[in-house]
Amino acid sequence: MPAPLSAIPVHLITGFLGSGKSSLIRRLIDQKPDDERWAVVINEFGRVGIDQAMFEARDDLVVKGLPGGCLCCQLAFVLQASLVNLLHRHRPDRLIIEPSGLGHPAGLIEMLRGEGLGEALAVHDVIALLDPRRLDDPRARSHETFRDQLVMADGVALTMTDLATPEQVQAAREWLGALWPAKRWIREAPHGDLPLALLAAGGRHADGGGGSAPAPHRAARDEARHPPAAPAAIEREPAPGRPVREEGASLGHASLGWRWHAAERFDLDRLAARLGELPAGLRVKGVLHTTEGWRLYNRAEGVVSLGDTAWRRDSRLELIGEAGRLPDPEALEVMLEACRARG
Repeated sequence: MPAPLSAIPVHLITGFLGSGKSSLIRRLIDQKPDDERWAVVINEFGRVGIDQAMFEARDDLVVKGLPGGCLCCQLAFVLQASLVNLLHRHRPDRLIIEPSGLGHPAGLIEMLRGEGLGEALAVHDVIALLDPRRLDDPRARSHETFRDQLVMADGVALTMTDLATPEQVQAAREWLGALWPAKRWIREAPHGDLPLALLAAGGRHADGGGGSAPAPHRAARDEARHPPAAPAAIEREPAPGRPVREEGASLGHASLGWRWHAAERFDLDRLAARLGELPAGLRVKGVLHTTEGWRLYNRAEGVVSLGDTAWRRDSRLELIGEAGRLPDPEALEVMLEACRARG
């Protein structure tokens, strides 16, 4: 009979939309000791589920995607059931959880310490990611979840520093230095590079530190506790020529995404040009079968990157932005169809 699960180290990687959480986790995985099995749970605000496509399946790595809301509220009870199953089935040596960019750490920490998980898991630290350029936007500084992610963090990784000015990086350090409790460490992490050794020693959360989620998150969690009577949603597989569209909204933001059959291809140059015409404030990401092969597309803070991917299941694209500011779905779908490669 397997030994009871006990004190599996848990690390929360938080950060606002587009801060580079998945890229940083990939870099941490590159440093994983050969004799350890890790589990990574990725939560996306959007309903399509794209970030999981950044990770290749391996015997020593289990990746679980939970799209369609925040782990700290709408998906809290889904996460609890998923974690119980994952822990007993795979028995990982370490667990990394990536909440959505709008997720609040407090409710998540409370759930991880609660009945059914508290003895199996040990929350070691909360690591928040911060793109220094975002502090130039007064709305970010005043956003409650944005601030709380950084206030509750044990350590802060400054990402996108290769795109920020030295003055922006210094301003971010000074702003973080004024927060209380003081951060255990603040490190620059361009391209997501962060030493695994920083995760070795738990921060104050290993000793029970925490906080409370703001009212909108608590309300969303209460609503999720008593959902309307309806059958559970089942992910529909897209058929050739019939993409599946998914839309969602919560916490002042909205998402709009599509999935296409794996055999359908896009003209990469044409698609990149059209996506580049979308409003600058939108978060855009996708995994797409193109005329140049399968590609990961990522646009955050107006900067676009393309990468390779082992994903072959289907093509996916998602836009996230403030509620009421997304493009018209019908018009955008026509534009995307015009980017399809023919023949």
